Amino acid sequence: MLVYGVLGAIILRAVMILLGALLIAKFHWVLYVFGAFLLITGIKMFIFADHTPDLASNPVLKWLKNHLRITHDFHGDKFWITQQGARWFTPMFLVLVLIELSDVIFAMDSIPAIFAITDDPFIVFTSNIFAILGLRALYFLLADMAARFHLLKFGLALVLMFVGIKMLIVDWFKVPVAISLAVILAVLGTSILLSLIASKKRSADL
Repeated sequence: MLVYGVLGAIILRAVMILLGALLIAKFHWVLYVFGAFLLITGIKMFIFADHTPDLASNPVLKWLKNHLRITHDFHGDKFWITQQGARWFTPMFLVLVLIELSDVIFAMDSIPAIFAITDDPFIVFTSNIFAILGLRALYFLLADMAARFHLLKFGLALVLMFVGIKMLIVDWFKVPVAISLAVILAVLGTSILLSLIASKKRSADL
């Protein structure tokens, strides 16, 4: 399943990166749209960081259930089966759709953020591909980090806001790459350190 998700993510990223590069090349003001989007996304992520998503209320999932024949049980790794001459989709197909949808949503943040650093489509594409390929190997490590460093999501939200502001002011003040990296590392490092301190304090109180 994860392999199909990675392949789909690569294809979707390629399309979105090429579209983003084309828009930036033709319309410079698109950078402001990307910057505003990142800023708003970072603010929303910071406010709703502790909000647990309800997958059952996902509109895409509801639409699929209302328009497709969905089996109640998994049938191995099959995405669909044929019963009585009719095609039925399995819950595994819904999982694949949600994986690809999650990647698109994530790409809406990450791709504009990379364009804030470089507008070279080749660099943007290869960096995304290496990141996606690395996710498969680091999946369980990243899942453990999300639980262990519970304040990291607030740090990521602040990073998105910083990158968004950086894109909005690019025509007036271009933040040096070294300063950008220093700010990002400082924010992420601080959120990880605070997470460890909070976890240690919680363990001591038990």
